[in-house]
This record gives sequence, structure tokens and C-alpha cells, in this order.
Amino acid sequence: MTVPNLPVLSPFLIEDQVRAALVEDLGRAGDITSQATVAAGMTAKAELNAREPGVIVGMELAAAAFRLMDPAIVFEPLVRDGDRVEPDTVLARVSGPARGVLAAERVALNFLMHLSGVATYTAAFADEIAHTTARVCCTRKTIPGLRALEKYAVRMGGGSSHRYGLDDAILIKDNHIAVSGGIAGAIRAAREFAGHLVKVEVEVTTLEELEEALEAAPDVVLLDNMGPELLRRAVEINCDCAGLTNDDYVGDPRRVKLEASGNVNLKTIRSIAETGVDYISTSKITMAAPTLDIGLDVVVS
Repeated sequence: MTVPNLPVLSPFLIEDQVRAALVEDLGRAGDITSQATVAAGMTAKAELNAREPGVIVGMELAAAAFRLMDPAIVFEPLVRDGDRVEPDTVLARVSGPARGVLAAERVALNFLMHLSGVATYTAAFADEIAHTTARVCCTRKTIPGLRALEKYAVRMGGGSSHRYGLDDAILIKDNHIAVSGGIAGAIRAAREFAGHLVKVEVEVTTLEELEEALEAAPDVVLLDNMGPELLRRAVEINCDCAGLTNDDYVGDPRRVKLEASGNVNLKTIRSIAETGVDYISTSKITMAAPTLDIGLDVVVS
């Protein structure tokens, strides 16, 4: 399965990320193991193999690792980012100067294994709620320096992005409310400050806070740490506030979008989604995703 409307990574971002990783790995003297054991003129052929099922992400980064290490290396991709694969799937073939192939191996695999792991874990969450209209979202809880790549992997796994950083959307959390003095006032101040293209979201923890927030008309309300029963009631309150029936609720522009967060895992996300919320945000798909087992195997002829 390939995700429709695929996002695209900037080639400049790819090169910068991969170059920095190669510089980190090669250090001051380069790959001294390959220099010591592999003659300068030797060539090698290898395959990148998936050793478990998953969603593949990071093919362009892997290709860049080999290309930047040695332009003479040929990288032949056999799958695309977003493809779901089974164990023993050959992802790509690599051939060229042996020292370069071996030196770039770990950087290529690090990107592939981590990003494919994020996408695969996201897909597991997305599959659990595929029968609903809710979307699973990642947050700003990402590994420093890898946010754009991890959010790209989330989208490839069928998830959505919450916000990229502090500068692209306003999220009024409990501490902002405590300092500013109240939910409604904070929302009004945000509306006055923000441009017309900037979304305003506010976090609430009770139904009373939700009703106060809805009166001030934010774009999104974040329902923090509410169980399924409270979430269902929040959906009903949102529907009533907009003057809608339950049948008209989904997709109606008059209502506020609702996002659930807190205690989200593979065991709870289905019941959360079935309450009728629009989005479910969790840091687990970026911060707790296991790597996907991928290896590079030299082909001996």
C-alpha cells in the first residue's frame, strides 16, 4: 500500500541532514577499518533488506548517504517511501567502490531504520482507528534536529502533524491560561495577535472549561486527559453549541474541531476515536517507536 498525496522532503534538507551524519560518523580520519582491510580499487555489490514487516521511509536519505560518500556508487531503489513491505523484501541494490559502500552503510541504515520505525508504529495506530473519521497526530515531542524527518515519517505512516513548532500555530496550554488569567481572555488575545491564517487552539481539562472555550470560538479545543465518556459528552456539547444534530456534526464548518490527548496508546486509541473527536495527538509515535530491522548484506558472487 502506498499513501496517496505523498509529502515531499526538500532535497536541501536531505543533503544537510545526511552530510551532518556522515561528518559525525567519519570523524577526523574516515573509516579506518575499511581503509585497513579493503584495497582501494575493490568494488562491492550489496542489498538493503527488510528483516521484518513495516512501512519504509528514508529511501532518499539512504541514497544520499551513498552518493555523498562516493558519487561512483550506484543506488537502485526497489521500493518507495510509504510502501508496506514483508520480511526479506529487497529495498535497494547498491554497487560501486567497496570502501564507500561500507563507510556509508551505517548512516544509510540509521535513517532508514529510525524513520521506517516511526512510520510503522504510526501505521499501527492509524489502522486501529481506520473505521472512524479521527486522525492520529504527532506533536513537538521529537528528537532534536530530526523533527522534519520524523513528521514526514508520521505522514507516510498514515498520520497527521499537530504543529511543527512554536511559530506556526497558537496552542494555549494550562500554563498560558494560568499566567494570562483565564481561557476566554487568552483566546481573545490570541485572536487579536494572530494573522487570519494562524489557527488558535486551547487546552481544557474539564467540560466546564470546554464550554467557556467554545464561547470564545477558537479553531480547535484540545481535550486533555479525558476518558471516553467525558470525550463523548464533549462532542455532544460542541454539537449543541454549534446548533447541529449528530448527523450534521462531521465536517460542518460551524463547529470547533476537537482533539484528544493523554493516555493514548494502541490499547486506548480505538475507544478514543469512537467518541467522535477529530484528532488524537500522541508523542508515542515519534518518541516511543521501535526501529524497523533493516540490514545491508554484501552479495558475494
